[in-house]
Amino acid sequence: MQPTLRDQLAKEQIRFRFNPPSAPHFGGSWEREVRSVKTALRTTLGAQIVTEEVLRTVLVEVEGILNSRPLAYVSGDVADPDPVTPNSLLMGRPDSSLPQVVYPESDLLSRKRWRHSQILSDHFWKHFVHDFLPTLQARQKWNRERENITFGTVVLIVDEQLPRPLWRVDTVSSILPSSDGRVRTAVVKVKDHTYTRPVARFIRLPALPQDPGDSKK
Repeated sequence: MQPTLRDQLAKEQIRFRFNPPSAPHFGGSWEREVRSVKTALRTTLGAQIVTEEVLRTVLVEVEGILNSRPLAYVSGDVADPDPVTPNSLLMGRPDSSLPQVVYPESDLLSRKRWRHSQILSDHFWKHFVHDFLPTLQARQKWNRERENITFGTVVLIVDEQLPRPLWRVDTVSSILPSSDGRVRTAVVKVKDHTYTRPVARFIRLPALPQDPGDSKK
């Protein structure tokens, strides 16, 4: 490490803790994200050989997809769930998708590469939906007691019919308990429409813990 960089890091009280070789599991949650990207890209690209330009474009699209998933919500108004995403923290906005580029008719090579990168990005999104999102949903059988979803819970609504990544975040407006008292179906209101869905189609978003100083104001 360069002395200048080391001195600057020391001023910021930044310390590096390196994992031992051949131990990616030491990374915990962030290594799980790396695995998600690797697995989906391996499935998406397979044995394809793509240009560096296409690969860079796909990786930026993949980054936008992964960083657009909600982490939690911070709004105190249940009617206005404002989810926090990695994009919100990194870029100040929830969406980091690339703008649509219009190439001239004569630039056939760039148009072909752009279409190729979009096809690969869409392929990645499909695998992201089917492989990664199920890990966010509690799908255990009812042999273990779990807390029922309740009115006002902020949820991410799983909807594979929507284009990537435009899933809605809203609150549960009512619940429909089964005869045994368990809630397997709930209703959410999105703008002027209500949707009845099984709770397996919802991903609960936790509220960020409040600063003790905020509660005193």
